[in-house]
Amino acid sequence: MRFFKLKPHWQILIALLFAAVAGVVLGKGGIGDSGFGRFSLESCRFLGSIFMSALKMVIVPLIVSSIVTGIAGLGKMEGFGRLGIKTLLYYALTSLIAILIGLAVVNVMKPGLKDGVPNPEIKKMFDNKAAELGHSPDKKVSDAAERASKGSKTVIDVFKSMVPSNVIKAAAEGQMLGLIFFSIVFGAAMIHMTGESADVMRHFFIALNDLMIAITKGVMLFAPLGVFALIVPVMAETGLSTLFGTLLKYFVVVLLALGIHLFVVLPILLKTIGGVNPWRHFVAMKEAMLTAFSTSSSSATLPITMRCVVDNAGVSRRTTSFVLPLGATVNMDGTALYECVAVIFTTQVLGYEMSLTEQFAIVFMALITSIGVAGVPSASLVAILIIFKSADIPGLDPAAAMAVLLAVDRLLDMSRTVVNIFSDSCGAVIIGRSEGEKGILEGNQTDVFGKGF
Repeated sequence: MRFFKLKPHWQILIALLFAAVAGVVLGKGGIGDSGFGRFSLESCRFLGSIFMSALKMVIVPLIVSSIVTGIAGLGKMEGFGRLGIKTLLYYALTSLIAILIGLAVVNVMKPGLKDGVPNPEIKKMFDNKAAELGHSPDKKVSDAAERASKGSKTVIDVFKSMVPSNVIKAAAEGQMLGLIFFSIVFGAAMIHMTGESADVMRHFFIALNDLMIAITKGVMLFAPLGVFALIVPVMAETGLSTLFGTLLKYFVVVLLALGIHLFVVLPILLKTIGGVNPWRHFVAMKEAMLTAFSTSSSSATLPITMRCVVDNAGVSRRTTSFVLPLGATVNMDGTALYECVAVIFTTQVLGYEMSLTEQFAIVFMALITSIGVAGVPSASLVAILIIFKSADIPGLDPAAAMAVLLAVDRLLDMSRTVVNIFSDSCGAVIIGRSEGEKGILEGNQTDVFGKGF
């Protein structure tokens, strides 16, 4: 079939388009209410979960092997320290810029207002949902609230989680910060090893890293099917009426803010600081961006992001293996931006005018909470609940507000995940260039149609 001869990004894009159409057809009120429709949706959910599990399967061994080989390859601790400082400065800068963009756009466009006053239709949605939930939130909201109470992390808690008491348990529970810290320590210790044992360890982790990349390529052969299976239920549950209904302005504001960061800020950083052609980087990252959009998970996309940055953008494995796993854990530009917009939007609907000081407090909380957010679908809802609880907004029912935001969250989650992983990849390029690496984005990436790949 000609379909399988197409470039991977084209296969994924076609799968996305077919999934969107199928999702609308299988939406509520149509075929989706029939036995065939329910069977189709459940089948898609099953296949989607298998694809996500396959992507997550390679994350832990890939992170460990890539970081260990990357740190060991530095050859000396001075290089590691320099790389770490550059990485953290970049992530702090881009996250702060993203939040400020969100703050500016939501204050200028005021999606929570209608004719200068709190939007009565959205306010009614908040009130109805609060009355409906009472003290017994529905499953989605109660699950999010429970995760928020369990996952609320102060800055001190974040640092504590960096040193796991049991690294095997940390890996099993997806505590990426702890796993990354252990891998860094392991790689740093390897630098000081000498003799035959040092060569054996180094060759082992290099071989393991090559093996995990090969497995990742194998998993990505099924990406079109996985993408189709993931998107169909999302479109069926969300529906076009929700997107183009009462919450349309809020939806557009979030997308606009994300778009400014993705298509303006990050390309400017690539051009001015990295000294590379931003368009070439978009072309290099297209497969990872489509996968991120489909999975809504920066963690699940990490193996594909690393492959695109190394193979397509030309960044060294040394830089990639350090910058990207850390970025998938702590650098959430799109998430931080979204948190700020969602909270300010909610205050506008409630008619509560936040002072400049309160808004910058929200900026700070968004910056901190985005660090501890897991790279999984809708994890930012947990962070928003934390901010709601900390902000003490008069008349706010956090569960009701979250229930309303959930209506359009999945598609926004897909979009902000793209921003998250693209920012990580930009960091790898910029830091690689600052380290004097040659050949970054100097290949034959000519256009979006995939020529030269």
